[in-house]
Amino acid sequence: MAQIHAVSTCSSSNLLFSCLKRDSCRTYEKVHCSRRMASQEQVGVKASEFHGLSVSQNLAKFGPVRENHAIKAVLASDKDVSTSSGADTKALRKKLNKVVLAYSGGLDTSVIVPWLRENYGCEVVCFTADVGQGLQELEGLEQKARASGACQLIVKDLKEEFVKDFIFPCLRAGAIYERKYLLGTSMARPVIAKAMVDAAKEVGADAVSHGCTGKGNDQVRFELTFFALNPELNVVAPWREWEITGREDAIEYAKKHNVPVPVTKKSIYSRDRNLWHLSHEGDILEDPANEPKEDMYMMSVDPTNAPDTPEYLKIGIVEGLPVSVNGKELSPASLLAELNDLGGKHGVGRIDMVENRLVGMKSRGVYETPGGTILFSAVRELESLTLDRETIQIKDSLALKYAELVYAGRWFDPLRESMDAFMKEITKSTSGSVTLKLYKGSVSVVGRESPNSLYRQDISSFESGDIYNQADAAGFIRLYGLPMRVRAMLEKGL
Repeated sequence: MAQIHAVSTCSSSNLLFSCLKRDSCRTYEKVHCSRRMASQEQVGVKASEFHGLSVSQNLAKFGPVRENHAIKAVLASDKDVSTSSGADTKALRKKLNKVVLAYSGGLDTSVIVPWLRENYGCEVVCFTADVGQGLQELEGLEQKARASGACQLIVKDLKEEFVKDFIFPCLRAGAIYERKYLLGTSMARPVIAKAMVDAAKEVGADAVSHGCTGKGNDQVRFELTFFALNPELNVVAPWREWEITGREDAIEYAKKHNVPVPVTKKSIYSRDRNLWHLSHEGDILEDPANEPKEDMYMMSVDPTNAPDTPEYLKIGIVEGLPVSVNGKELSPASLLAELNDLGGKHGVGRIDMVENRLVGMKSRGVYETPGGTILFSAVRELESLTLDRETIQIKDSLALKYAELVYAGRWFDPLRESMDAFMKEITKSTSGSVTLKLYKGSVSVVGRESPNSLYRQDISSFESGDIYNQADAAGFIRLYGLPMRVRAMLEKGL
């Protein structure tokens, strides 16, 4: 189950509860719950801002009744929750009650917190989704959010949902954007936005906000999801409203509002990481003629420095979806993580491309998708055994549109959902295993097998057989080539 950790800043007269929760990954997490109460007798379900946790009214027994989520709440002083600041005398753009902000702890989202309070007179709930970007990017978020003026921080573990409900459907569909891009960021945005809509309902927010620029695709992906799941929510996109024009302006704004600056003015690359991929943009990559520097890569080794001995692995697949590696069944997120390690060790999955953004401009990006590259090779190869020619052709043609829809943020569009139902139906027979060889940046298929294979050795063999009579080919060729023959006769006056 997904986990929610809510870090809540409240005023004085607080009660603090703590307990231990063991999650599905067999790790222990400490859960703190705090909430301002008018009196101790009010301690109870009110101690939780989410339905996933309720607290016994007996103060001698602080045992929480846990359902689907764990919540972490940390106290703050009264001034931390106040929506006022030194600049609050300016006119509000619009009065909002509470805004859920997609929060990374980076420069942009750190300055958005005080900007929202200053311009909309609202409380800000920071929301961070764990989609596999790594623990290092989740460390210290509580302190950063509080220092920026947020009243609450929610961290939700979405890794399994991300892989199972978003990545795997794209994998089954064979969705690749513009021949190369495996849609890493495109798939992550709707799962994050969906969780934000859920969080907004939980905390009673009337608005959501993101830190996407007005030049990129992500603004569309977030907002189309918001529209689809809760059209009543207000959406605030600061980069389309404020006077901040770049990173230097943002740093100056942060200093003015006493927000700790998480970066220096000299940043190198803009990166987005999740369990599926790591993208790199900016700096020297903005010139398509420049070769990426080797020290830029983080998920994969230089193929020339990869092991000199190839590594073989077998991917087990059931109905078009991977379920095991070398005979070991794994959860979707665990399976992908293991393949990332194996592929990265052999320099697999590096893509350098110029793509057409949804908003009209071209952009250059470099992507590392080691596990995803392995999985696409395996699933596609197994389909060569289980699907006939016509089905493969239709599936491949629909995969192009499927990828376009996902890239454009239309995950919850009825068209994509209908296409997904088609993909699920036609891959019911795609079960079996594929053996691959990883060697110095390459993935080679060396074997495939399926109980539903349409390949028949007794038919395909060059040796004569009872099912296929080679003499039958003559009549077939005459009929198949008849249109061409008639046209040639017309041109020659025959």
